[in-house]
Amino acid sequence: MSATGREHHDVDELMPAGPWLAFLESNTTGTGREFCTAARARGLRPVLLTRDPGRYPYAAEDRIATRLLDTGDPDAVLACCAELAEDSAGLAGIASSSEYFVAAAARTAGKLGLPAADGDAVDRCRDKEQQRGALAAAGVPVPAFARATDAPAAVRAADAIGYPVVLKPVSGSGSIGVRLCRDGAEVLAWAAELLGRTTDERGTPAVSRILVEAAVRGPEFSVETFDRTVVAVVAKHTGAEPYFVETGHDVPAPVPAESADALAGTALRALSALGLGWGAAHTELRLTDAGPVVIEVNPRLAGGMIPVAVRAALGTDLMDAVIARAAGLPAGPSGGLPGAPSGPGGGGHAAIRFLPAEREGVVTRIAGLPDAQAAPGVVAVTAGTAEGRTVRITHSFQDRLACVVAAGPDTHQAAQRAAAAARLIRIELAEPAAPGEGVGAR
Repeated sequence: MSATGREHHDVDELMPAGPWLAFLESNTTGTGREFCTAARARGLRPVLLTRDPGRYPYAAEDRIATRLLDTGDPDAVLACCAELAEDSAGLAGIASSSEYFVAAAARTAGKLGLPAADGDAVDRCRDKEQQRGALAAAGVPVPAFARATDAPAAVRAADAIGYPVVLKPVSGSGSIGVRLCRDGAEVLAWAAELLGRTTDERGTPAVSRILVEAAVRGPEFSVETFDRTVVAVVAKHTGAEPYFVETGHDVPAPVPAESADALAGTALRALSALGLGWGAAHTELRLTDAGPVVIEVNPRLAGGMIPVAVRAALGTDLMDAVIARAAGLPAGPSGGLPGAPSGPGGGGHAAIRFLPAEREGVVTRIAGLPDAQAAPGVVAVTAGTAEGRTVRITHSFQDRLACVVAAGPDTHQAAQRAAAAARLIRIELAEPAAPGEGVGAR
């Protein structure tokens, strides 16, 4: 037990001699693991602060030190980080790759005098209603929207906005709970479903309000920024309506320069309106006939292996840039910015393709990962599940069972390579387990 009574596990023989870098929870796959690798490459000692180490299989596999605590309790997080700071190794910084903990990480770092974003600005951004209001007040294009705290109010809002509309929770990520509704009956049913949820996918109390928004038509993109510099404009692919599950990404987006510039400029205006611009941000937009419309600003590095694709295509290592900023270290050769590659890659294109769950069940076997990894152009393969886990169809990022990132000389070939490699992965399922079990959340 630690001095504060928290269980912990260290594997010092694999760790650099440098100071700790605390990760307050994390993505359960993909970039969560990559962050720890990037920290070690910087001579730092990654330590995962979590209330459930079982959510992170890679922590045991990679021998990442852990601290067990209630990560939803700010005082407990601060006490744990203060203890790490008093350790002989010291504490260089605090970060999180999880949407749900970026604000808490920033606030804790600020209290300890460590490098940090504005925790209040991050928190306001994470509340989609507050975010929408701030953007609209600043003249940044957003969908028409209204809040609702009961299902009949959602129907009234949808009637006023005009159908179809999109309903979503005011907090969350990964398209969880986001649905297109075409009429009042669908709005009534889905609003009741969302407002009836007492906890979110992390098990914390759910907020009892939702957003009703006009459905914006046009291709979807994301703009990846570091500080207030645009690193990449990324094309996004989504599954069939009425849901918005991401099925892939292309880096850079294959659009004319004027379209990319318009998307990038709108994203930077959104960051300014929200008081953001420290470190990484991931802004999602749709490109309509009238121009870009902001769908969502996420005050964190993108998930879904987008940073890996950015590195493969452009040579810019956003994960290293985030680690360096959090730890107060000098930037790498590119400083996480475009125009100066910081690692292998650059001058090309990359694509991400996900392997979606087609039915529910218990994972009995995962095969084909080495074959996918060895396929032409492939730079990364990750599994989003494990043997023994239960797969549920949630119409969110949780339905993605595996991910492939591939590079190529153009968008078409990179996409073909990623899709072909993804087809080599086979995940076998048995009959579903009892309700209530499921894959891990972001």
